[in-house]
Amino acid sequence: DFIEDQVTEAILERDQRVDGRKLDEIRPLSAEVGVIPRTHGSGLFSRGETQVLSFCTLGAPGDDLLVETMENDGKKKYFHHYNFLPFSVGEVKPIRGAGRREIGHGALAEKALLPVLPSQGEFPYTIRVVSEVMGSNGSSSMASTCGSTLALMDAGVPIRRPVAGMAMGLASDGKRWKVLTDLQDMEDGKGGMDFKFTSTSEGITAIQMDSKTAGLTMDIIKATFPQMRKAINEVLEVITKTIPEPRKELSIHAPRIISLTIDPEKIGDVIGPGGKMIRGMCEDFDVQIDVEDDGTVMITSEDMTNAHLAEKKIRSIVRTLEVGDIFEDAEVVKIMPFGAFVKLTEKIDGLLHVSELEWGHVDKVTDKVSVGDKIRVKVIAIDRGKVEVSMKALMPRPEGYQDRPRKPQRRSGPPKNRQSSSRRGPPNRGPPRSRRD
Repeated sequence: DFIEDQVTEAILERDQRVDGRKLDEIRPLSAEVGVIPRTHGSGLFSRGETQVLSFCTLGAPGDDLLVETMENDGKKKYFHHYNFLPFSVGEVKPIRGAGRREIGHGALAEKALLPVLPSQGEFPYTIRVVSEVMGSNGSSSMASTCGSTLALMDAGVPIRRPVAGMAMGLASDGKRWKVLTDLQDMEDGKGGMDFKFTSTSEGITAIQMDSKTAGLTMDIIKATFPQMRKAINEVLEVITKTIPEPRKELSIHAPRIISLTIDPEKIGDVIGPGGKMIRGMCEDFDVQIDVEDDGTVMITSEDMTNAHLAEKKIRSIVRTLEVGDIFEDAEVVKIMPFGAFVKLTEKIDGLLHVSELEWGHVDKVTDKVSVGDKIRVKVIAIDRGKVEVSMKALMPRPEGYQDRPRKPQRRSGPPKNRQSSSRRGPPNRGPPRSRRD
């Protein structure tokens, strides 16, 4: 108490702070980005003895955080974790689970960045930022806000504007008061407030205040805001000198996302019975696939070749065929005497009649194609779901060539338009004749 009284008295009487700063002066600032190259984004922010190292990790849309509370349920596409390590204040003790401090400070720094984050349509990634407090002498949550901004911009997240944070303090004896910029631990005693602001160059994004007095007067609040704005601008200047805008390209270690839109009625075809189809694609191509109710499909992978293969298969599954469609690599899956069946999409095969193999006469189908061949065909007819394709339709037509009528295929059993014997009447034996005695 004696030390706190002396600190407050020196400020009120002589405008003298314990470290020799002016009342509106900030401790020395520094900022760095890309300090941990293997991460998707990283930033180191220092303000005096307070130092925070923040990391940004980009994940697939399906990596979002499920939140279930008493008030509401939902999913978070952006979340921030704050870790206050014991060595940051010179203590040696075991590291346990998150406490009230970690949860509260993490939530404040998270809320500070929410207004400037891109929409899911602009940037579909799930974003996680972790802030590790390396040293603390006041206002580590505001340093975490600045570190988060640096890490996000280094990761290539297109935030609208950089966000900086500042803690404002108060020295007061009940009658006199002085507002302090960049509060440190020794000044956070009997002063009366720890007023935290996060802001862009355009406006405030979050506010939190701890008050140790019966309340603050409007004069105190009015004096705090312009002093805070001056300090925020100084911090923003340091951040923008370090990294003026978000990087144009993502880290080479970050996953890439391909997005496409399908007919919502065909979502079931992509997922398959019991999820068999979508699980198979994820395993075969080493990708993560997320499907939204509106038909948006997002494929996430660190290997773009695999992502494009998965995209090609999904487009094949949901494709609607039309006469005139051309397939560059239709696979021959079955040979019959009258032609071959070729795989057009994951769910549709087409008949390639022997007369459609080429313009000349073909004796055997196997003279031209074999099972497993990849051939170029064109859809020439669609009748009640049955598809016919042609190879010769994509070849130049010989001069003077005349089409030959296609031989009808033999059918087993009676024709469909014929009545069955069970429905016939008695045989017609002609007009009745008179009987001779």
